[in-house]
Amino acid sequence: MAMPLVIAQQSTRFIYQVTQTPDSTNTEKKTELAYLDTDGKRSLFYAENSLKRDSLMDRMRATRNFDREQMQNLRSNLQFTIEKDLTNQSLTYRSRIGRDNYSYPETPVFEWKILPETVKIGDYQTQKAETKFGGRTWYAWFTQEIPFQDGPYKFSGLPGLIVKIQDAKGDYSFDLMQTKKIAEIYQPLNRGQFITLSKSKYIEMEKKIQKDPVSFVNALRNSGRGGGNRPPIDPKEMQERQKRMEAEIKSRNNPIELK
Repeated sequence: MAMPLVIAQQSTRFIYQVTQTPDSTNTEKKTELAYLDTDGKRSLFYAENSLKRDSLMDRMRATRNFDREQMQNLRSNLQFTIEKDLTNQSLTYRSRIGRDNYSYPETPVFEWKILPETVKIGDYQTQKAETKFGGRTWYAWFTQEIPFQDGPYKFSGLPGLIVKIQDAKGDYSFDLMQTKKIAEIYQPLNRGQFITLSKSKYIEMEKKIQKDPVSFVNALRNSGRGGGNRPPIDPKEMQERQKRMEAEIKSRNNPIELK
């Protein structure tokens, strides 16, 4: 009996260069790569370093050789993933704060104003569009040569892929660098359960942490969570970790969404 022909469903990975100024007191820009994986029905946006960290974790588990420095070198300023359902333009935002994983659902409304200006970016003929989102004005350049109504971060809904998008202040920009075919959309390593809450509750929590990082870090230290059979943390190491976390929280004072 003839075997049925199985056609592999391929996905596409769009590689963006992300340039951002997460610290308003320091004009130094941070640059890294991020991936947008899509099969046309759903997509996942995440930092390249997330995938590298997951691969490293797999190798470390296999060899039982944990190298903290290698993990530190793969830290990212994009500490989230965004999964979109492109059929109904909804998304799920997932992030980690301290030792806890959080997620919130959102159906963002982008009121795009398509402008007459066109420009060739790389291989693509693009058209300019404008929208307001998260307290910022954004300018996007999209191409109808790639028929996905998608883009980096939470952006979507234009008649073609967003090739470039930046805010009016120049604090954040996403630029398409490369496109390649992949077997399937990347599945991040699952590090425990996610606490689902509303976007407003999540933002409220982030603001509280930003305002008083010391209390947040102390609460985390005193909670003793993530225990299991973990050995107790050396007090000196805990102090260093606390300082590092406080400095990191303070340096993220210019978020991509201001409101």
